[in-house]
Amino acid sequence: MNRKNMVVLMLSMSAFIYSCGGGGEEKSVRDQTPDPGKNEYVDPNKEVNPKGIGKFTNVELTHPLDANMVKGGESVYDVKCSSCHKLTDEKLVGPGWKGVTDRRQPEWVMNFVTNVDEMLDKDAEAKAMMEVCMVRMPNQNLTDAEARNILEFMRKNDGKN
Repeated sequence: MNRKNMVVLMLSMSAFIYSCGGGGEEKSVRDQTPDPGKNEYVDPNKEVNPKGIGKFTNVELTHPLDANMVKGGESVYDVKCSSCHKLTDEKLVGPGWKGVTDRRQPEWVMNFVTNVDEMLDKDAEAKAMMEVCMVRMPNQNLTDAEARNILEFMRKNDGKN
């Protein structure tokens, strides 16, 4: 390779390496990873409706869990939810489901899964969750019964009885 080509190659590589540099504030992995023991999606400065936005204002929970609802919720999870959500606290595309029934009111969960678009547009907790996940959850067009089954499955996943 002649000297002129070598200089051009070196300058090109230098420009490429320089352009790939961060130049911004560096964040450690610790800064980017939510603590599963905390409700990382809640901003204490935002006004929050613990029941969310939608038609569900009072959800009657079963004690003990309804096995048929749990089975129905698991079926819905397998078909519509498992590609984006894990049953652990680990984030996949969306947040993991472990502990969700400890962090959210039953009404909030059901309003979120049946009224996704309005919740993501107007609910402070849903907006904060979207900032962490960086992906807007698609509307799965769940029926009220499917939403209730999902909630029961989430309760079982969290060790409720």
